[in-house]
Amino acid sequence: MAAVSRLFEPLQLGELQLSNRIVMAPMTRSRADADDAPDALHVAYYGQRASAGLIIAEGTYPCADGKGYCRTPGIATPRQIEAWRAVTTAVRANGGASQVLQLMHVGRVASRHNKAVTALTLAPSAIAARGSLFTDSHGMAPLEVPQEMSLAQIDATIEAYRQAALNARAAGFDGVELHCSSGYLPMQFLLAGSNQRQDGYGGSLSRRRRFAVECLEAMAGAIGAGRVGLRIIPGNPFNDMQDDDPIATYGGLLDAVNPLGLAYVQVSRSPQAGLDAFALVRQHFRGGVIINDGFDGPSAEQALAAGQGDAVSFARHYIANPDLVERLREHSELAQFDRATLYTTGPRGYSDYPLRQAQPQVDLS
Repeated sequence: MAAVSRLFEPLQLGELQLSNRIVMAPMTRSRADADDAPDALHVAYYGQRASAGLIIAEGTYPCADGKGYCRTPGIATPRQIEAWRAVTTAVRANGGASQVLQLMHVGRVASRHNKAVTALTLAPSAIAARGSLFTDSHGMAPLEVPQEMSLAQIDATIEAYRQAALNARAAGFDGVELHCSSGYLPMQFLLAGSNQRQDGYGGSLSRRRRFAVECLEAMAGAIGAGRVGLRIIPGNPFNDMQDDDPIATYGGLLDAVNPLGLAYVQVSRSPQAGLDAFALVRQHFRGGVIINDGFDGPSAEQALAAGQGDAVSFARHYIANPDLVERLREHSELAQFDRATLYTTGPRGYSDYPLRQAQPQVDLS
């Protein structure tokens, strides 16, 4: 096996300093408490994974309307900010380098059973996505018809993203990432199937990309563009999304955000045959590129050597391997995660995966 080395080189992405090029990808794990705040489990979970060059913490709502799934956290209240500060403090205490919080407004991918009583389900158009999601109180529930956002609600949501970026910095994060994939609100604006507006936020691509661009502009204006990233997956149909020309869609989006000077774009391998999402981003984006989806140590090293990206993010491998950096460095076998505990409560399948070098306690009495 060829030696893995480039993965362990430091990297500068905007204002973010990475100690290595191994990134912990954001992963919804549904462990937030009753106030949608992280707790001691999160402190342990992220603290265990502090050797990552960059931790991108799980999708977190910028405002109450943005919540869709059960037990997902927010960054909108003083208690949530304080709870996240305990997480970032633990990561730094364990030697962590940079930490970014992914801001995730799910738009129409929601159930009222998972939201605060006063929260709304909003989207660019009043078109329900086909599908259902899990709720603690009612089991599987169908996705609901959203309320079409007024211009005032669009402005308020952009402001919520701006404030969330400031809140994330107050919580100790080095930056934020806009979740513009998986069928969530920015992607709903971007694609014509979910956006049938007739105003300045719908119709042509330049209008459909406007919401995402304005969110990025607001966040960059609040904390600096070098602390803001963007997540995309061109051609991703998840949550009932359809894009007839993802090359044009995402090429146009990247062309529009290029002048902002963002820290990075995180892009996953496209599920659409014949679409090289990594090459698409390299062609249209001048900043740092984090590539994702299905990598192990050798394939990540090969991708970096080929110039496909500047860093590699790992999701599934980071679930069961809190010491992933050390395992990749030593070419150790990677543990496999338990799919049944991905979204359950408690430490099982979350913060209880052992370190490879953990030694049994010796009774010296």
